[in-house]
Amino acid sequence: MSSASSIKSRALELGFEKVGIARAGEAPRGEFLREWLGREYHGGMDYMAKAPERRADPAQVFPGAKSIVCVAKNYQSPGVHSEDPKIGRISRYAWGDDYHEVMLAKLKELERHIESLGGRARAAVDTNAVLEKPWAQEAGLGWQGKHSNLISRDMGSWLFLGEVLTDLELEPDAPHREDYCGSCTSCIDVCPTRAIVAPYVVDGRRCIAYLTIENRGAIPREMRPLIGNLIFGCDLCQDVCPWNKFSQVTPEREFYAREGLQTPVLSELMGISREEFTRRFRKSPVKRAKYAGFLRNVAVALGNSGDPGAVPALENALAHEEALVRSHAAWALGRLAARGPLRLRREVEKDADVTAEIDAALRGDA
Repeated sequence: MSSASSIKSRALELGFEKVGIARAGEAPRGEFLREWLGREYHGGMDYMAKAPERRADPAQVFPGAKSIVCVAKNYQSPGVHSEDPKIGRISRYAWGDDYHEVMLAKLKELERHIESLGGRARAAVDTNAVLEKPWAQEAGLGWQGKHSNLISRDMGSWLFLGEVLTDLELEPDAPHREDYCGSCTSCIDVCPTRAIVAPYVVDGRRCIAYLTIENRGAIPREMRPLIGNLIFGCDLCQDVCPWNKFSQVTPEREFYAREGLQTPVLSELMGISREEFTRRFRKSPVKRAKYAGFLRNVAVALGNSGDPGAVPALENALAHEEALVRSHAAWALGRLAARGPLRLRREVEKDADVTAEIDAALRGDA
C-alpha cells in the first residue's frame, strides 16, 4: 500500500467522511485573498490581514511542506431551527461540542500515522494560517459555492474541514474543477444583510456570523433589525442550498445539540450571569462570542421579537455591568416601545455610548 493510500485509509478509520491530497505550493485563490483584504471585507478580523503571504504559502506555516492532506467531517445534527421569535437561533455547527477539539484530536492521530510512515507532519483546523476551503477544493473534496462554503455533491455543505501538512511527497488527487452551483442564487437571495455582495464573495462586515461572533463592538444599528432571532452565527445560506438535500445526520454524537442550545428561550438567556455563561458554554463554540457579545446578540433578538413579555428582562439588562449590553438593551426596549424604563435609566447612566442609544430610542429611532 502506498503512503497516500495508507493515510487515506487511516483518515476514514478515524471518522472523516472525505479525504484528499493536494501538492503544497502557492495557495489556490491566493490573489483572491489579497483582493478581499484590500476591500476590507475582513472587518475587525485583524488576524486575517496579518501576514497574508503566510496564508498563501503552506511552507511558511510548516517549512518543508510538500503535501497537504485535506479532510472533511460531516456535522449535520438532528433537529431544526425554531421560527418562534421568542426562541434564539444558534448556528448548527455550535449546537454540540467545540469542533476544534473534536477535529484536532482526530487530526493528531492522523499526524502520528504520517510520522510512522517516516514524514514530519502538522495538523491544522481553522487555527493555523491555512486557506482551508481552496485547499480542500484542490484536493478534490468539493467546490466553493456562491456562499463561499465548500460543497460536496454527495454530502452538501455541513462540513468541518481540517488539514495535515507533511514533508512527504504524496500522490495528489485531481482538483475539483467543476462548479455545480449553476444559475442558482438561493444563498444570495436569502441573506438578510446582503453580505454575499457577488457570487462567491462575502463582505464579512455584513455577515451575521461575523456580526454576532467575531465583532467585538456594537452591531451597526442598520443591521440589527435584519438579524431577527439569530444570536450566534447564521445558517440561512446553507439552509436553502439545494445540495444540502443530500446531507445525512452525522454519526459523531459530539456534534449533536446540547440541552438548551437548539431552542434557547431568549428572555431566560438575557439574565444569565458571567459564571453561568462560562459553565453553560464550556467546550462550546458559543464561548467565542464572549459574555458581553453574546448578551448583546440576545438583546438585539429580543428587540426583534415583538414580544412585550421581553421588557422585564431587557429592563434588568439596562443595569448590566457591561456597557455593550446596556446599549443594545436600550435599543431593544426602543423597538418594543417601552420608554418608561429608558427614561429612568437615562437619569443615572454615565456611559456616553449608552446614553446615545437611550436618546435615540426615546426619539423613536430604534
